[in-house]
Amino acid sequence: MTRDAALAAARAHFDSGAFLADLARRVACRTESQDPASGPALTSYLADEIGPSLATLGFTFAIHPNPDAHFFGPFLVGQRHEGDGLPTVLVYGHGDVIRGQDKSWTRGAGPWQVKVDGERIYGRGTADNKGQHSINLAALAQVLAVRGRLGFNVKWLLETGEETGSPGLAAFCAAHRDELAADALIASDGPRISRDRPTLFLGSRGVANFDLSLDLRDGAHHSGNWGGLLRNPGTVLANAIASMVDGRGRILVPALRPPPIPANVRAALAGLTFGGDAGDPAVDAEWGEPGLTPAERVIAWNTLEVLACRAGNPDHPVNAIPPSAKAAMHMRFVVGTDVSRLRAVVRDHLAQHGFGDVDVSEPVVMAATRLDPDNAWVRFAQDSILRTTGSPPALLPNLGGSLPNDVFADILGLPTVWVPHSYAACSQHAPDEHLLAPVVREALAIMAGLWWDLGDQAAALPRRRFVVPAQAGTQ
Repeated sequence: MTRDAALAAARAHFDSGAFLADLARRVACRTESQDPASGPALTSYLADEIGPSLATLGFTFAIHPNPDAHFFGPFLVGQRHEGDGLPTVLVYGHGDVIRGQDKSWTRGAGPWQVKVDGERIYGRGTADNKGQHSINLAALAQVLAVRGRLGFNVKWLLETGEETGSPGLAAFCAAHRDELAADALIASDGPRISRDRPTLFLGSRGVANFDLSLDLRDGAHHSGNWGGLLRNPGTVLANAIASMVDGRGRILVPALRPPPIPANVRAALAGLTFGGDAGDPAVDAEWGEPGLTPAERVIAWNTLEVLACRAGNPDHPVNAIPPSAKAAMHMRFVVGTDVSRLRAVVRDHLAQHGFGDVDVSEPVVMAATRLDPDNAWVRFAQDSILRTTGSPPALLPNLGGSLPNDVFADILGLPTVWVPHSYAACSQHAPDEHLLAPVVREALAIMAGLWWDLGDQAAALPRRRFVVPAQAGTQ
């Protein structure tokens, strides 16, 4: 009954093929949340796969309908309660996947079968997110098998709409705040900083998507007859964008720039490098905010991107001045950036620069979150991973991408610690999605060690003030 025995059991669980068997069963569920026909599969994944897997570990569970009437994917809440005086951890994952893109796969056996090829484990959802929550669940099972108890309470929340923007998640968590009350969130999604470097991240950058458009007239007009007489909306819009972000990616709108990087965030990022794994693009050293390291630019700063733009017909251009132009804009932002008046800020900026007739759509926003890197739950996770692997994990105060972490941080009020089990070149959201076998094996041991240490150190971990009702049928 030792920590080493739990880690050995976690590694053996992978070596025996038992983990791959569980993952194969889960990947075979076609849980494409973008397809309304997937409603039964989403429900089945929770009710017939994850729920029973939790029940074998002493959890009770319930399936809840989505409060968003326009979405068909339900929620699962599982609970294992070992004692009123013990800390409670909320674990999160999502059972839905991006569309299979069946005909575009070139490796493995297509999206709905797990296929091992060398060190790669192919299948839709292996990296995002079935493989990741399967690792956390399997590691929990190994600790229970070795010690017979956890030494803490667990609540498990699995949604089925993350790949469509987590519809209903915020409303569900607000309505079930007492049921989901916990001392911390520990979850897994996204990539490590590199395949060989275990990583922690504590939140995510926010995201805001909005359109810029300019409609000047009905129909195109021959450039030989009207060139020099008519404003070209493509040219105008290009210059409007250039007034917001320069040719090297630096944001020029003062209100869209973040506050100074906190000292402990800068310290956490010191020495971290991005890129370098096989399949990674080369980092453009001169792109983005000058004076920042690449790690600071992608983790601790804001970016403003052009995702797409159109004037006329790029596939079949004609010698005519187009009547309109449109650009899809995309902003990633960190904690401390005020996006509550984003549309008004952009409109005022454009008007001041002579582009007042450019229309700005209402932005779609996901909030930014960042747990203090000095939080005790962060130090606990760092120490546990160091003890398991012999090396300190990379610490990202927030992920460069975006997750619905604001629901857990802001609505549920939880410190949030994420332990990703994938890597950047995993082809998530693309054909040939995969996990790496060495990363999975190490991640199983990391999570078994983390769950073990949580039980050992339960009395020392910070607690929130709430009452946990005892659950029948659990240990």
